[in-house]
Amino acid sequence: MTTPAAAGKGMLLKAEPIAAAFRDEVKGTLAQCSVRPKLVGILSTSSAPSKHYAEFTRKQCEELGVEFVLKKTGAALSAELGEGEGVEEAIIEANGDPSVHGIMVYYPIFGAQQDHYLQQVVSPLKDVEGLHFKFHYNLYHNIRFLKPESLLNTVSAPCETTSTIDGEVPPEGMVKSIIPCTPLAIVKCLEFVGVYNRILPYGDRAYGKTVTIINRSEVVGRPLAALLSNDGARVLSVDIDSIQEYTKRPRVTADTEGAQRYHPRHIVQPTNMTLQECLAVSDVVVSAVPSATYKVKTEWLKPGCICLNVAADKNFEANVREKASIYVPAVGKVTILMLLRNLLRLQQYQRVPTNAPTEASS
Repeated sequence: MTTPAAAGKGMLLKAEPIAAAFRDEVKGTLAQCSVRPKLVGILSTSSAPSKHYAEFTRKQCEELGVEFVLKKTGAALSAELGEGEGVEEAIIEANGDPSVHGIMVYYPIFGAQQDHYLQQVVSPLKDVEGLHFKFHYNLYHNIRFLKPESLLNTVSAPCETTSTIDGEVPPEGMVKSIIPCTPLAIVKCLEFVGVYNRILPYGDRAYGKTVTIINRSEVVGRPLAALLSNDGARVLSVDIDSIQEYTKRPRVTADTEGAQRYHPRHIVQPTNMTLQECLAVSDVVVSAVPSATYKVKTEWLKPGCICLNVAADKNFEANVREKASIYVPAVGKVTILMLLRNLLRLQQYQRVPTNAPTEASS
């Protein structure tokens, strides 16, 4: 729901109205499915947030009619077992089960490096979280479509289409690539509040916007920076020890004859800007810092900006709406629907014969 802004305060926008349209979309797609999609969640740690997310996933699946099976291993199964014990075996088992259409693993488990390995063990044909290298490669190279049969062979080179993007509809024989569900949910929130300008061409609709993202993880911050910059935004990516600028804008003067408006995909450059300087020029601020004590200073925000909190703990100060025109305190309800959209797409991709063209929903 939305909370009307008091005098001098911005709007509090909760995730439910943003999620509503996608919930209807998922319901409509499910109604047309001849086979009920099956999602397997793999929980292998004693982490309370992971347990909570697993139950949240179950609840959402049950409400919508998706079959959800929670596979517990390791410390999630017994206090006598180690954290993460048996998780790889559970992934491999689900990969080989033809009744399973999607797999999600509740991270973190071992730490970034070993968890990244596990993300590559998940079959890309069943990777509802969009964390496999194939999908990250496409995302970072601004490749929006792929041939579904390319997901069958995980060692083949990713399949590029063209260097230019002509529209939202995949070319014949191709489908949309899978995008990590949390970054995609954030983009959908920004579309809802009007950050994206639909008058502009597809792939250009965030043009003119400056976005600060406080997080550069491979799960949230970096993919989100790539998504937004590939859509034309100037993105300032803030991590614990550096700030980077993501942009597609070529470094040419405005009067250069024949100058391109954009590179085919974003480029990344270091910047000497401070966090305070980034916030002062940002139309949008997204924070996903996993800390109960971290707070974005309201006084540093650009008046009228849009702020999104993606962390489990609130990263913004209580008075954030004194500067922000819109504040979104959480995106979880949108994220789970992006995950289920990915599940339904992958179920469709799994049905495509290896030599046949396909159509995909937009």
